[in-house]
Amino acid sequence: MALGRRVRPLPLLACLAALMWPGAAAAEPEPGEPGYGVRFNQHLLEEIIGAPEIDVDDIVATFRHVFAALPDEAKVYPTENYYYFTFFHGGVEYAGNLRLDAADRDDGVIHFAYYPQNTLWQDDTETRYRALSGHDGVEVTREGRFSYAVSFEGRTVRFELNDLSDVEPPAEAVRDSERYLGPVFDESGIGFYLLFDEERRAFLFVLDERAPPHDEFVRLHADHPALELGRRTGFAVYRDRFLPRRILVGVHLQHVALNTYLDGPFDQLPDNFLAGDALRAAIIAKHPELDGEIDRFGAFRAQSGRFLVNPYLNYADTADLERLLRCADPALDEARFYACLTPNGDG
Repeated sequence: MALGRRVRPLPLLACLAALMWPGAAAAEPEPGEPGYGVRFNQHLLEEIIGAPEIDVDDIVATFRHVFAALPDEAKVYPTENYYYFTFFHGGVEYAGNLRLDAADRDDGVIHFAYYPQNTLWQDDTETRYRALSGHDGVEVTREGRFSYAVSFEGRTVRFELNDLSDVEPPAEAVRDSERYLGPVFDESGIGFYLLFDEERRAFLFVLDERAPPHDEFVRLHADHPALELGRRTGFAVYRDRFLPRRILVGVHLQHVALNTYLDGPFDQLPDNFLAGDALRAAIIAKHPELDGEIDRFGAFRAQSGRFLVNPYLNYADTADLERLLRCADPALDEARFYACLTPNGDG
């Protein structure tokens, strides 16, 4: 992984995903009922045609529009505590998020951002953002370690963060030189364990397989069973030769470019579960020049953004993953095997 910086991430649905997953009809079946999860183009078009007029240049007015649509109880699954949304305005789909950032939510702050969706033909859209607090009429109250009440104009919504505090990787899936930093739940619906190999000074995302992952992983090549590709997510994983686990080795570049829900777990680090300065220490072990430049979450002190943890390939075509086939060479010892799985050979 190269030294990098990422700005505050705002993942969104890709255009194709928007066609497949438009807004639900008013009479949508409940989870578990027949028909639940089926979406129709009719509903997407009616969302576009019937979208209400709002002033998207007015951040508080737009927050009012989004807040009114929230359920009374909102479940925040991603581990960087983003609650994502989309809406239509003037025939354009906007994407954004509400975020209860681990760094300042206890200070009464909720972050709000939105922008026109990125597309294959336009990716320079303007982001509107504000950290909202009591000064804006928004009250954020901690009710428990993973529970926050957000009140605005007489209404209160309770946000339940994803409690993964009991999640630990199986002992047999962690090398002696690796340190477990915390659980990751990606906005794609896939879970990982974030590890740092202190010997190699390398990060890695290991697939959480306590339950079957919410995807179907299939062999990229019939003759190479170790390398698999998710049919839904496009996530490439590699079966470890030495331990019973699968390591994330690739994410599709188009999803990274469009900033979609499938752009990889670099923006869903285990913020709620980091032990002290463990992440910061791991980053500095790999890049000593950052000592004094980042906080415990890997956020830069003197500029916006956060250290980029992405020890995997951003591949444009499955042919780009062919280089990983050489990792199956039985002549490779452990050190060379793990180096083979990382983009620059060093994690």
